[in-house]
Amino acid sequence: MKMTALGAQTLSIMTVALACAVMATPVLATDIKAGKKSSSATSAEAAAKKLGKVPDTSAWSAKVQQDRKPGMAWRTIGGTVKQIKGDTYMVEDYEGNQVKMYVGSGTKHLNQKRVGDTVRAEITRGGFANSIQ
Repeated sequence: MKMTALGAQTLSIMTVALACAVMATPVLATDIKAGKKSSSATSAEAAAKKLGKVPDTSAWSAKVQQDRKPGMAWRTIGGTVKQIKGDTYMVEDYEGNQVKMYVGSGTKHLNQKRVGDTVRAEITRGGFANSIQ
């Protein structure tokens, strides 16, 4: 069975209409339970209010925020301290990767670290060292 261009276009329009109807159903059901009578334009506005603004994840993933406080451990880094600037340590791990981590009052230290020391640190996704040994 061959489908004509008009048939394919009609199928596409029907698919989009069905998707819109399915997405609006929870809003309509809520309005009906509340005893509200609303037009489709009002229900679309209500759906937009309930869903809120959809965050732009591409901007977030492009720039990871840096942690300056303790949090959930993400991974453990082992390597050599290459540079210390204030509360920022640059550590070269055993695979040769440079890892920047932040230490602060929430970091558990065994003793003070210096450039050249071998360390093992538990860090958050944002780079805060929960502990450094």
